[in-house]
Amino acid sequence: MKNWESVKLGDLYEVHNGLSKGGKFFGSGYPFLTFSTVFNNYFLPEELTDFVQSTEKERESYSILRGDVFVTRTSETSDELGMSCVALKDYPNATYNGFTKRMRPITDRVLPEYIGYYMRMPSFRGEFQAFSTMTTRASLKNEDLLSLEVKLPEIGEQKRIAGILSAYDALILNNQKQIKLLEEAAQRLYKEWFVNLRFPGHENAEIVDGVPVGWKKEKLIDIADVQYGYAFDGSLFNTQKDGMPIIRIRNIPSGITSDFTTEEADAQYIIHNGDIVVGMDGEFHINSWCGDDSYLVQRTCCMKPRNNGMKGWFLTAIYEPIKYFEKTVVGATVAHLGKKHIDTITLLTGTSELYVPFQRMFEKRQLLLNQNRLLCEARDRILPKLMSGEIKL
Repeated sequence: MKNWESVKLGDLYEVHNGLSKGGKFFGSGYPFLTFSTVFNNYFLPEELTDFVQSTEKERESYSILRGDVFVTRTSETSDELGMSCVALKDYPNATYNGFTKRMRPITDRVLPEYIGYYMRMPSFRGEFQAFSTMTTRASLKNEDLLSLEVKLPEIGEQKRIAGILSAYDALILNNQKQIKLLEEAAQRLYKEWFVNLRFPGHENAEIVDGVPVGWKKEKLIDIADVQYGYAFDGSLFNTQKDGMPIIRIRNIPSGITSDFTTEEADAQYIIHNGDIVVGMDGEFHINSWCGDDSYLVQRTCCMKPRNNGMKGWFLTAIYEPIKYFEKTVVGATVAHLGKKHIDTITLLTGTSELYVPFQRMFEKRQLLLNQNRLLCEARDRILPKLMSGEIKL
């Protein structure tokens, strides 16, 4: 590091724990910042797409304002602690998850964009490992968090560093917006053709028992192979890139991973770029993988249509059935998607030409996802060099 001032987080922030509520309160109400969103993002997204039924007092106590830093505070493994995500604007009526902590600024000495990048450096992230207290879960104490020190240059230099890094994120955000538009277009087309049955030529189509002639109602497991994840030994997981990359539930929303294992498994558990992966605990995330070949970990699954030309359609078609189970399956502490649920999913399949526009949108979406992976890697390579002064500004 340059000769910058070392400052304890406790001199910059005050810390508060998040909102904890029962499962019946989620899915409607006011915006809610989840553990997964904090884990997978340097900065809060423009909109929070999860919701919770919260009271006016809760929204006041657990508010989200520009400059707030959210840190994961408890998880099943210590390497999930201390992942941070920073708010770059106010989020009216929003609250944040009880498995996270909020650090609210008590000074204007630190730029939100700067601290957002600083706290994601691997060297800084490594400091959380020493503070994890393991009982049945890893946890992070307030006093330990606030005792950590960060290097602070003057505000002008913070802005210059953040400006260089944010150029990458601006490109990533633009791609994410295009990805969302493609997903929305695919969902609209699916509803029009496969739900409302207003597909090309529907005016002259013969309908028998609610199904156009030539179409079928088919079980998901009859048109796709479902591979469930392997029960790896969690003690062999690492973030030091030792061994083979692994796909855990937390990696699915971004489609990439920084998690590895030194354990070996059969080739059937290897997932490739473009494969469709689904999380099976809590939030049943659905995405196409955009990382390197990786092992699939327990409580995740991969769904591969036997006709590869159906992949784009299939990714769109499974969304509603799986999200239905996310809302209705109830577990002791968290919802679990099981083989018994997946085996019941039935999809309406049509003629082969109807899958073509979905496949084109899928390929465009996958290209953007792969571009974002490369942008993230480039940003993360330059981050420690900027923070250490190796790159002169």
